[in-house]
Amino acid sequence: MAKEQKVKKEQKPKKDTAPKETQPAVKVVEEKIPARLKEKFSKEIVPKLKEQLGYKTLMQVPKLSKIVLNMGVGQATQDQKIIEEAVKDLETITGQKISVRTAKQAISNFKLREGMKIGAKVTLRRERMYEFLDRFLTIALPRMRDFKGVSDKSFDGRGNYTIGLKEQIIFPEINTDKVTRVLGMDITFVTTANTDKEAYELLSAFGMPFRKKE
Repeated sequence: MAKEQKVKKEQKPKKDTAPKETQPAVKVVEEKIPARLKEKFSKEIVPKLKEQLGYKTLMQVPKLSKIVLNMGVGQATQDQKIIEEAVKDLETITGQKISVRTAKQAISNFKLREGMKIGAKVTLRRERMYEFLDRFLTIALPRMRDFKGVSDKSFDGRGNYTIGLKEQIIFPEINTDKVTRVLGMDITFVTTANTDKEAYELLSAFGMPFRKKE
């Protein structure tokens, strides 16, 4: 009698019920594109001014340290909503959070109370400063009505330059259909220059369209 052969059933491998180790998420590092005018400053403007102004070293060449935008809104004493519009417009133009300026003292003749919001201000530095300057020179200024260049009489004697604008709508970021009030602003370009002449040459090298002297 033939021995019965026991047929072993193939055992299926048991499923691994242990939780699998999750692979750490790969961080995608976005490469920042350097601001065009920042590259122009280091590669073109610095060596040009060093030779033009007779500096001994590159470290003596003046640079742009910050740009300050300021909206003083006198009408805010009658309507505080104007401040909200000013803040919104400045944030839209610069892409940066705005600080609100308040009155330091009360002036009854102007219906001004201490602590009342009367203006908006923002300071731009580094890449955002260069990006704003690029948009300001190439897009915003040419949109001014009857534009014939900017004055060279607005230096403060310490190498800083201020431009007064009557309308915020020259900036393409502002939707003119949603503007209820036309607001002006002052833009100050703060440099490390020791003299106005050095600051003038620096801003000219960036492309500031000063009116030609007659």
